[in-house]
Amino acid sequence: MEKTTVLEFLQKNTEDIEQRLASVELRREPLGLYDAVKHVLESPGKRLRPQLALAASDIFGGSRAVAIEVAVAMEIFHIFTLVHDDIMDRSDSRRGHPTIHVKWDEPTAILAGDFLLGRASELILALPDSVLRLGLVRFGETVRALCEGQIRDMEFESRSDVELSEYLGMIDQKTSALLSTSLVLGAMTGTSSNDYFSRMDEIGHHLGQAFQIQDDLLDLTASSANWGKPLGGDLVSGKKTFLLIQALKVERETGKSYFHQVCADGGLRPDELPRATAILKEMGVLESAEKAVLFHSKQAELLCCSLPASTGRNALVALIDKMAVRKH
Repeated sequence: MEKTTVLEFLQKNTEDIEQRLASVELRREPLGLYDAVKHVLESPGKRLRPQLALAASDIFGGSRAVAIEVAVAMEIFHIFTLVHDDIMDRSDSRRGHPTIHVKWDEPTAILAGDFLLGRASELILALPDSVLRLGLVRFGETVRALCEGQIRDMEFESRSDVELSEYLGMIDQKTSALLSTSLVLGAMTGTSSNDYFSRMDEIGHHLGQAFQIQDDLLDLTASSANWGKPLGGDLVSGKKTFLLIQALKVERETGKSYFHQVCADGGLRPDELPRATAILKEMGVLESAEKAVLFHSKQAELLCCSLPASTGRNALVALIDKMAVRKH
């Protein structure tokens, strides 16, 4: 398959996703709710999850019209999680746009998020009757996984003994779950094979691991102009990420205590970021993160090889490649 064909496929997907997002039915009243919902629906995004759903649908010959509904459901679901995450993280902005709880207030943000979750579940009803019940069960399981992953992430903040295996398990729930479900529900538009659903789950697992570890890395190394938020925010807040957990592990083995003190202090002073970055590099933590991103990306690509040959399969590989080298 020619590269231009994949690019055309992804571009067409983007156009259809944006058009469908813009046409999501919203009432005129009450303005306090629907203006806030419109605000986040119009905000820019990577649209990775709907792209995954459309690629999966194409692989199995699913209905394009149905796939668009499922894809947009996954994006709206993702936006819902961001709205609530921003409240919990006290984030003032996202991708250069003020968050709902800042532009309006927290109750409005909570209600807007609840509305988005409801709309996402309604769009899932477009799935074929033969897999609809299975799709709704999967959607519900994903909500549960995301909630469990979020609470675990929050609990990690008060612990200095978080193991890497615990963190990676949290990623599976908080990040991989939605990526996997995007792939599985996209596949459901064209197949009812449990074997293929399992394969999509595996791809989503590795893709989520790579995506989150890359996110952790970019928080410290991204170009600030593209990142859309202050560099080093995770370390400044003392958030347990792949980098900090690995650094703490190395310190336990070497008897050093710089990052243990960072945890004890509840975070890092912004002026200490250059020194902390240099120490992480010297420890080999940054290289370890880069290798983990590469490993999981390659595993996801290898699993794609067993899928039916199609533009969608090539597009899925292209999305994995793009994610592995992204700078923001």
